[in-house]
Amino acid sequence: MDEVLLRSLTPGVLTVLVRRGADFAAAEDAVQEALVEAVRVWPADPPRDPKGWLVTVAWRRFLDATRADTARRRREDRVDDEPPPGPVPAADDTLQLYFLCAHPSLTPSAAVALTLRAVGGLTTRQIARAYLVPEATMAQRISRAKRTVSGVRLDRPGDVATVLRVLYLVFNEGYSGDVDLAAEAVRLTRQLVAGIDHPEAAGLLALMLLHHARRAARTGPDGSLVPLAEQDRGRWDTRLIAEGVGILQGALARDRLGEFQAQAAIAALHADAPTAEETDWVQIVEWYDELAQLTDSPVVRLNRAVAVGEADGPRAGLAALAELDDALPRYTAVAAYLHERDGDRATAARLYAEAALKAPNLAERDHLTRRAARLNAHRAP
Repeated sequence: MDEVLLRSLTPGVLTVLVRRGADFAAAEDAVQEALVEAVRVWPADPPRDPKGWLVTVAWRRFLDATRADTARRRREDRVDDEPPPGPVPAADDTLQLYFLCAHPSLTPSAAVALTLRAVGGLTTRQIARAYLVPEATMAQRISRAKRTVSGVRLDRPGDVATVLRVLYLVFNEGYSGDVDLAAEAVRLTRQLVAGIDHPEAAGLLALMLLHHARRAARTGPDGSLVPLAEQDRGRWDTRLIAEGVGILQGALARDRLGEFQAQAAIAALHADAPTAEETDWVQIVEWYDELAQLTDSPVVRLNRAVAVGEADGPRAGLAALAELDDALPRYTAVAAYLHERDGDRATAARLYAEAALKAPNLAERDHLTRRAARLNAHRAP
């Protein structure tokens, strides 16, 4: 190996690397590595162009060293940016997903149905029951909604009213016990209220909290359904009730009444009564009148008939009930209750048995069956 040749070529190779952009210290290191490689390789395979060979090898060594140094710095930066040990806050985009599914290209009813199915986790049957339509009808509605959004970008969020409707229905389905979604609906509604100034969002949160506060008392030790009038009010969550009432009062003070605020006001009157007998049914009827004007919902009018029966007597309740379609869900159960209150046990027992056959879940079916059996037992000689 001609060491004189190598020494003579070194300044020229170093100059080439510096001109290509290498800093002098890194260029020197790269040239030294190239010289070591030359000592190893050249005796067996001398190059035709010694300087060109040294430049090529030295430049490769420089690039390798630069890449390695860059990768090392990146690793060090990642370590510096790592969060400290402990619980990692989870990113939660669920509420945003609700808004995106409520796409402006969909009608409100289609957006609600699609979101309940795609995000809320409800079955088509559960959604159909909430909308009072056949399951096949709801399946077609959801399919059309999917086709509508299949060719559009989900980058424009839907309106708040649609998202509120979805959260309300998710809570109702969870509260029924079929799917435990009530707590999740409360959590998402809290997020929504924290993010926007909207009295109906606050009204919905108040409604959820007031209903959720009674959840522990809604079933007996054996899982049987306990009606509101028979619940142990000592098991109600007074902290949630106080929070719900406070939120409701703030919403009502805005003087922009909506259906969720009206429903929450009814729930608050139930929560405020120390006993079932002390419930202010007259004021509840007034709130149902407000709610009926806001929604024109047959379910609202069905519940109003019960309230009228408590405020003005069962005959008045039956008269209000007679104005409604007897095909409404729970119509027969309400008729049975009002006939029982009126003292007509035979009719009430028959209607309870009929209502049990139409019940949407097992707990309600068992409750209605027991009601019928109890009344029949009283009639037996």
